[in-house]
Amino acid sequence: MSTAAHGTVVVVGTGPGLGMSIAHRFGREGRPVALVSRGADRHEGYLRSLADAGVKAEAFAADVRGDRFPAVLDEIADRLGPVEVLYYGAFGADPANAPTPILDAGSDHVRRAMDWIYPAVDAARAVLPGMLERGAGGLLFAGGLSSVLPMPALGDLALSSAALRNYALTLNAALADRGVYAGTLTIGGLVERGDIYAMVAASPEKYGDVGGHTLDPDAIAATAWEMYTARDRAETVFNAFT
Repeated sequence: MSTAAHGTVVVVGTGPGLGMSIAHRFGREGRPVALVSRGADRHEGYLRSLADAGVKAEAFAADVRGDRFPAVLDEIADRLGPVEVLYYGAFGADPANAPTPILDAGSDHVRRAMDWIYPAVDAARAVLPGMLERGAGGLLFAGGLSSVLPMPALGDLALSSAALRNYALTLNAALADRGVYAGTLTIGGLVERGDIYAMVAASPEKYGDVGGHTLDPDAIAATAWEMYTARDRAETVFNAFT
């Protein structure tokens, strides 16, 4: 990894599970952390947790699909310094907007699912020029197991997950000799402490027993740090179903 001065770690899609684990893991390496999530209602607790761990952090409210998101990325750089790492883990966990099975998925369903991918591309494009100029930095994306294993029930979501995975892997190839890293965390399972985990665990009559199908967000975050620093692979697959 480059010996250039450390910059800011931006965690897009911060939640109580993997997002906060990423913030803690990268933050304890001396990086200031910017948390970005749709609402500010949980920011106070997030910031207190990071402060207790000695991590400098600020929080910003913005929907990645909204007009404010690009301005927030500029605000983060102005307040905390150049972006060294961008982690993109934004995803909608609305049970009323469940994936459409592949046999029922039309182009409208797919376009709706892709709405979560376009902001990832825009965010990467916003921070990449600075990273390339400095010859240092990294992009990390979180995606789903349906991008590598056929899961017909996930339909339109599987297609968008595959698109995000391909974007990350192609970026990795394009940036290989430029000092900037790109990689993807391909996640199959319920991430403990996360919002989707809480939703599923609260309704066993609807979703079944979560036992044996969960993943530790701290372990995933540790792998993300290893990927960023070692730069020896573009992807790690976490599969709690095997």
